[in-house]
Amino acid sequence: MTSGHESTSAPSPSSGEPQLKPTDLRGILKYIPRFRDQIFVVALDGAVIADDNLANLLVDIAVLRSLKIKVVLVHGISAQLTDLAGARSIVLSDADGTGTTDAATLDLAVRASSRVSHLILEGLTQTGLKCAITNAVRALPVGVIKGSDREFTGKVDRIDRETLKHLFAADIVPIIQPIGFGPDGGTLRINSDLLAVEVAKALEATKVIFLSQREGLFVDESLRRDIAVEELAGLLKSESHRIPADVHSKAEHAVRGIQSGVPRVHLIDGRVYDGLLNEVFSSDGIGTLIYGNDYQQIRPAERNDARFIHSLIRSAVEREELIYRDLAAIETHIDDFYVFAIDENIIACITLYFDPDTPEIAELGSLCVMPFHHKRGIGRKMVEFAALQAKERGARQLVALSTQSSSFFTSVCGFTLSDDRVLPADRREAAQSNGRNAKVLVKPLD
Repeated sequence: MTSGHESTSAPSPSSGEPQLKPTDLRGILKYIPRFRDQIFVVALDGAVIADDNLANLLVDIAVLRSLKIKVVLVHGISAQLTDLAGARSIVLSDADGTGTTDAATLDLAVRASSRVSHLILEGLTQTGLKCAITNAVRALPVGVIKGSDREFTGKVDRIDRETLKHLFAADIVPIIQPIGFGPDGGTLRINSDLLAVEVAKALEATKVIFLSQREGLFVDESLRRDIAVEELAGLLKSESHRIPADVHSKAEHAVRGIQSGVPRVHLIDGRVYDGLLNEVFSSDGIGTLIYGNDYQQIRPAERNDARFIHSLIRSAVEREELIYRDLAAIETHIDDFYVFAIDENIIACITLYFDPDTPEIAELGSLCVMPFHHKRGIGRKMVEFAALQAKERGARQLVALSTQSSSFFTSVCGFTLSDDRVLPADRREAAQSNGRNAKVLVKPLD
């Protein structure tokens, strides 16, 4: 057994270690095999299209395409529709495609859609991409809701997947307007948030990325970097006042999308330079990630995880929270490691070791969480997972040695301070001889 089992590190203040910029090619390379040939639906609010950052966003789209990621662009028109109505002194019946769309509003919506789509066509052409506006959205009238005739407001009937797949095959980026076409060819106005999710469901897309003027999803005026779909659904159902009204539509459609099989939905500020690339090509991101059950994943480490684990624990080693392990030692003992992955990125690790002579005692070690993800309960989840694994394998007691994080184990994880007599003989000898004077913590596994 190596000395690396002798210390654990709970989530702690930022290490100050420089983070690799996701726009750096080295930061992007590891994502290429993962995302190649997958489909991302990128939904741009009309206000984002009107922003000066649009050209940069479209360059980001070109980067995604260069990495063989298939992209569908769905755009909104609320900002342009409102401006157009003001310029023509026309009163809109609805601006976002959720209420009633009368004939005058539909006429302006078609004009606004044409203008916005042209701006996107122009920008993508400047990046060297081929693109096309499609009529792939088949729609039906919403009809009468609670006694109110929604007139020309539509709902998605189906998405013409074959048309979109033909465009992908020809290396053409589809541009989808918030407009659908009925069985008779008539035009209907559709909410772009709803449309983005419907397109993602039809194409079995990996992600929907909403770009708006919001930094992300706020709950009680606090930005949530990530949130489980179950929690968000609960908030929307019974405590919707805790979420700003202007993101309810995206939140509601995100929940429906994930519950229908879309793995990830992102909400980010479309005005941030390089924001789209930062969101896609880093484990930190810049906005909010809404995820389903498979997002949080603790799994046994694999041999090709060793370099990521080595990089992850390096800062904790420098703070003397963990015993030093070189890459070879991690590779040798990789079967002792478990990792926590967010969107397949390793952001935490832990070891679980069983001494052959004392199988009733399991020892956890090398607990480390990436600084950006501190204070989110990940360290606690890792310890709870290790406890369950130890119990399933017959252990009756879980022990940990820590120099700086004993309060985390006692106050958060239910450990109590003990002395080294609970340790197997060889572990007790190693702990006494290494000079670290680590505290011994014990948790019974009932």
